Amino acid sequence: MTITANPQEILSLAQNFMECRVLLTGAELDIFTHLAKPASSKALAEKQGWHERPLTVVLDALCAMGLLNKKDGQYRTEPDLLAFLSADSSQSVLPMVKHAATIWTNWSNLTRIVTETGIANRTPARFQGEDQKAFIQAMHVVGRPHAPAIVKAIQPGAARRLLDIGGASGTYTIAFLNESPQMSATIFDLPDVIDMGRVKIAESGLKDRVEFVSGNFYTDPLPPGYDLALLSAIIHQNSPDQNLALFKKIATALIPQGRLVIRDHVMKKDKTAPKSGALFAINMLVGTPGGGTYTFDDIKTGLVQAGFENIRIIQEKDHMMGLIEAFCP
Repeated sequence: MTITANPQEILSLAQNFMECRVLLTGAELDIFTHLAKPASSKALAEKQGWHERPLTVVLDALCAMGLLNKKDGQYRTEPDLLAFLSADSSQSVLPMVKHAATIWTNWSNLTRIVTETGIANRTPARFQGEDQKAFIQAMHVVGRPHAPAIVKAIQPGAARRLLDIGGASGTYTIAFLNESPQMSATIFDLPDVIDMGRVKIAESGLKDRVEFVSGNFYTDPLPPGYDLALLSAIIHQNSPDQNLALFKKIATALIPQGRLVIRDHVMKKDKTAPKSGALFAINMLVGTPGGGTYTFDDIKTGLVQAGFENIRIIQEKDHMMGLIEAFCP
């Protein structure tokens, strides 16, 4: 992609942050939930203890962006969007929007990382308690529509035992078990995340086919005896050395001829495409000590060192929908 030799297009690119910042402020203030029912700017400001004039400017901008509507001085969240922007909705993606506000802060350090520190000098922020629960739910809402297509692309075939590493709420486990009636699964994740997974799996009606093992894949061994392992949206948060260590653990968890499938960004050789992956690499640069996005050759090198073979790309897509498979000897 090449930017047109046009100063206005360059300036437009420089100003793309504006709508994003307004949305993030709306999310941080939970404006969309507050305005599930119409209210004036004055009434909302008085109720929340905010300043009316700047609040009015923000509300008007959100209206201009199509997120709120305004009638007779009353503001209201667009009804069609309320399910996704209200904190009270099970379909809400609001926690992920709020997480983007944390990313905004991280990205503000980009110039300093390049010129001074060379590395993100902070531990990645991690949701706790109710915030973590809401974020996992939002990830489930976003991932659920894509999971069946991902599983069909993987073609689990006759696989009988799935290990979903860092499986969170079980979004992909559910899709695998719906596709493969003969399959059972184990979700491996942190203890507090496992508790959320139990709820989602119970709601799916699949609890008799799912086992939960709590642990930290950086420090704890993985349970053994699986013919299929899924590593979904994990490798980008790791350095190459961390991924190698994890690949070795997965190799011990799989039976001979067991299959590992990785879902993540898979970059072209020069790492300038896909664009979504190049930008996500910035997110890892400013938010993790050693994470990034990787080419197929980068990933293959680590897998070979861990003892895997027959490594190939199953699917090349942007937005973290790339798929790579590898087999134990």
